[in-house]
Amino acid sequence: MVTALIGSIVAFVVALLVGGLAIYVSASIVADVQDYGHAVVTALVGAIGWALFSWIPLLGTLLALVVWVGVINWRYPGGWTQAAIIGVVAWLSALVILFVLNTVFGLGIGAFGVPGA
Repeated sequence: MVTALIGSIVAFVVALLVGGLAIYVSASIVADVQDYGHAVVTALVGAIGWALFSWIPLLGTLLALVVWVGVINWRYPGGWTQAAIIGVVAWLSALVILFVLNTVFGLGIGAFGVPGA
């Protein structure tokens, strides 16, 4: 039981760090902000926002996406359009990072804090 708990915690931390890396890469490119810690916190808060709204039938996913972009808008300069661009680039970055980690290294992990990745 303790081993399963430790495994879950490690998986959560790794997935959060991958999600943070994707947001860091995106924010570096789009908003010229290079702060990995800030990106990890953004991923965590965005994931909480996603979890709070994504379960709602019919409109939940759309509402959760707006909340996730809203978190990025709140955490980074540039307004809603730039936040949406950061979100798209973060999603693409997460896909590339996960492809490398899962295909090349065979890890089988996800990205916490980046929807759909």
